[in-house]
Amino acid sequence: MTSTLHTHGHTHDHAHDHGVGDGRAGTGRPKRSGSLITRLSSLIPLLGEHRRLIAVAYLAGVLHQLLQLASAGIGAYVVARAAAGASPGQLTGWLILLGCLIVPLVGMSIADSTYAHVAAFRALADTRAKVFAAFERLSPGYMLERRSGDLGSAAVSDVEQIELFFAHTLSPLAVASTVPVATTVALGWFHWSLACVLVPILILLASVPAWLRRHAERHGHELRDSLGRMSADSTDTFQGLRELVNFGAHAQRLGLLRTQSVRLARAKSAHGRRGGIEYAATDTIALLGILVVLVLGARLVVADELDRSVFPVAVVLAAMAMIPVLKVTEVARELSIVAAAAERINTLLDAPAPVSDLVTQAPPGPVEPHVRFDAVTFAYRSDLRPAVREVGFEIRPGETVALVGHSGAGKSTCANLLLRFWDVTAGSVSVGGHDVREFPQEDLRRLMTLVPQDTFLFNTSLRENIRLSRADASDEEVEAAARAAQAHEFITTLPDGYDTVAGELGALMSGGQRQRIAIARALLKDAPILVMDEAVSNLDAASEQAVTRAMDEARHGRTTLVIAHRLSTILTADRIVVISGGRVAETGTHEELLALDGAYVELLASQLDGFAGPDA
Repeated sequence: MTSTLHTHGHTHDHAHDHGVGDGRAGTGRPKRSGSLITRLSSLIPLLGEHRRLIAVAYLAGVLHQLLQLASAGIGAYVVARAAAGASPGQLTGWLILLGCLIVPLVGMSIADSTYAHVAAFRALADTRAKVFAAFERLSPGYMLERRSGDLGSAAVSDVEQIELFFAHTLSPLAVASTVPVATTVALGWFHWSLACVLVPILILLASVPAWLRRHAERHGHELRDSLGRMSADSTDTFQGLRELVNFGAHAQRLGLLRTQSVRLARAKSAHGRRGGIEYAATDTIALLGILVVLVLGARLVVADELDRSVFPVAVVLAAMAMIPVLKVTEVARELSIVAAAAERINTLLDAPAPVSDLVTQAPPGPVEPHVRFDAVTFAYRSDLRPAVREVGFEIRPGETVALVGHSGAGKSTCANLLLRFWDVTAGSVSVGGHDVREFPQEDLRRLMTLVPQDTFLFNTSLRENIRLSRADASDEEVEAAARAAQAHEFITTLPDGYDTVAGELGALMSGGQRQRIAIARALLKDAPILVMDEAVSNLDAASEQAVTRAMDEARHGRTTLVIAHRLSTILTADRIVVISGGRVAETGTHEELLALDGAYVELLASQLDGFAGPDA
């Protein structure tokens, strides 16, 4: 490893830390903002370039409804003429015209459904990509204050829910605002009074969803919130089954799931009851509307103000005018859920990131792997006391510095600030003489790699888990990294070798095996700055020896910050920085700090007494 580095290279390693969430990330339950229409209209930008497909679907939908109106009207007219004794020759032309409408009618129906769904599914794919990008942008602060099951619900269930709006609302809504107008004009051409009675009925029919709007919005939020909680609690339960069995707490946990299930069932029942009321109301109004037109038309026929052959046509057109409105009101019953899902998605997409790029390009030329903390102060939230205060130390190129201290002293906070998971409140963290804020985040991540205390393995092969840090790495490079990390030997003893699936959360691997996979990732990435968050604190003696050898290999030639708890790890460092109460208490080698007989000696004594624990 050379003493200089460039801000070009491999894709950055994804790692999670353990700390306090950042309140600035805008966490918590989304607040309702604006009317139902306002919240639904916020989904329109998510269509992006697919709006043209929705426009095509709208045109096809309008033509489909107009062709349906024409077909139904002609059919009713033919039946009326036939009943009046018209000859086959008199009806032939109308029957041919009716036959000619079949192909375009079917074609427009297919086009309407196809283009609307294609636009919806493409928009959903784009939205899901934006949600995942938001996860990356907001990590780790936003993620630490949200439950993984709830976030999974936002990424999957909420995004799927808005398909109803894109595929079944936009085009039908446009059709419902166009076709009834044409129908009303046609009825007015038959007789002005028919149009006059139809218009208020259509308005009344369209207004039904507004009657119970407040209930619908409340039910929608309760249902989405219940689904999110149920998803989160179920995820927690599945991931914690071992602990539940170990402590005999499964009955208590099942009680919680049962409570959440009852809450979800109640939310669904309330939503269903309201939907039933709306169904009854719309069906009643539609039937009354047809009855009114039927009675009025009959009276007009008796009074010789309406041709008998036109009477069935008028009734059919009145019924057809209500179909698009009924479709929209049917969809509208579910729009409260869509609005709640949209709000959750937009809350996520609009949440401010804990950090953002201040520049578009990294400093020019090679950057020396020299890390420096200069009077760094940081608080996770403005209402909390600073986690670190005026911290200052440096790590020279190729040097290993151990950061030690009691639990909660601020060690992991220093690592988080170096990795720029958060930005300092005061002071600066620099690499090669450049403030970390002078790098785009992607370039900064290329310079560093993190080996966390709790290694996350994906439920895929060990080969792909190692390759996570550099997607273009060959199998030979993966194996070389595994050898250096002391992982090759145990991997080759597995039935499928490097193709062995790690299991969900790496459940099929031991703690030591997971840590060596993490170190293999770091070696494969080959970043010049290494951050190691006590990789041996939870291991047995045999695993600790293997991981320690792997750590020694990983640190060779790299600038390394080690968050250390065990004396065996501390002794391997070139220098030791003691953090106490968020401040640097002492700095020096092991022998120098022993001679001072201060905070370091006190820390070692407490460790020997068994009080040292994982960093917070």
